[in-house]
Amino acid sequence: MPSKNPVKRAFIGLGSNLSDPGAQILKACAELGNLPQTRLLSCSSLYRSAPVGYADQPDFINAVAEVETGLAPHALLEALLDMEHRHGRVREFRNAPRILDLDILLYDDLACHEHGLTLPHPRMHERAFVLQPLHEIAPSCIIAGHGSVEVCLEKCIAQRVERMEGSRP
Repeated sequence: MPSKNPVKRAFIGLGSNLSDPGAQILKACAELGNLPQTRLLSCSSLYRSAPVGYADQPDFINAVAEVETGLAPHALLEALLDMEHRHGRVREFRNAPRILDLDILLYDDLACHEHGLTLPHPRMHERAFVLQPLHEIAPSCIIAGHGSVEVCLEKCIAQRVERMEGSRP
């Protein structure tokens, strides 16, 4: 069945710090390719990082995936929220530990601020745990309003992010 929307390139941030986080990320990355009108293009290595905001919790495992999708931005967001729910995500409080967190980081070159969706992701340019895996799979990527992923990453040099060896899906 033909898509109503043209195919767009999107980057999805994945994070987990509960219930075998590495396995959660690898499983979710594979599931992204099963979303309607969506094809997984690549997934970064896994990266370990300290929690942000609420510090009394385990370290996070993070990755970034690149997809092509015919889903509109809000439809993609709904599909990601549904995937989080299927994995057992519970939203207890802001920055709480989580089984799976999925965020649309970039959706082509779209810039928007609508109810429930801001693109590019509003804090991605400040977070090495997003920028390092994004740089791995898309080193020439530009973050609207902030510049290249490389320049943004240089500004986050003090943040501890560790690439997990042998973790590339």
